Amino acid sequence: MTDTASVDPAEVQKFAAIAAEWWDPTGKFAPLHKFNPVRLTFVRDFAAAHFGRDPKRVRPFAGLTLLDIGCGGGLLAEPMARLGFAVMGADAAAQNIKTAATHAQQSGLDIAYRCVTAETLAEEGATFDVVLNMEVVEHVADLGAYLTSCATLVKPGGIMIVATLNKTFKSLALAKIGAEYVLNWVPRGTHDWNRFIAPADLAAQLKECGLTVLKTQGVSFDPLAWDWRLARDTDVNYMIVAGR
Repeated sequence: MTDTASVDPAEVQKFAAIAAEWWDPTGKFAPLHKFNPVRLTFVRDFAAAHFGRDPKRVRPFAGLTLLDIGCGGGLLAEPMARLGFAVMGADAAAQNIKTAATHAQQSGLDIAYRCVTAETLAEEGATFDVVLNMEVVEHVADLGAYLTSCATLVKPGGIMIVATLNKTFKSLALAKIGAEYVLNWVPRGTHDWNRFIAPADLAAQLKECGLTVLKTQGVSFDPLAWDWRLARDTDVNYMIVAGR
């Protein structure tokens, strides 16, 4: 994979090295398995409201296209396909694509997986109703150029959902030091706090790309329930929805 704004070779290799563990709920990606339900619910409900679909129906998003950029092993792509989206999963690590494609085949799901960057897809003229950009922006080489490419992939009337980590001392304490060195939730070195970005700064960059910010949603961990929930608090984890 050639170097582009999407690709920091060290970051790609970091996740490629543990690609076989994507679907192990007790392995290195266990926090994502725990985190997945809350973000899936948010994506489903927001997309249903935006496109006028009934989320209670079987395959409510039939006829709509979705790109999961930086799809990893397909933890988001598969449930999106079950909801009726025509899904493409894209990742810069061939090992991730192999794991994702194998699991989708075993699950009987038709998902188009490609080892490709956002820049290449943009050059091809590809567009989608929904672009999921989840926990990716903190790993790319050039955030501005990457977001510009991603924005061109959103169809008129479509949306992009970006999930990432805020750059606060709270996120340094919890998402970096706590998650990696105290609780051992994720491998040490998974995140670089210097690449975290404040919601206002991310929103400003999305606007520069020609998108309109529709919603900013915080996500927080509830230690009493030992689970994630949607919250007003954006100090650590948050999602931004932007539309064209």
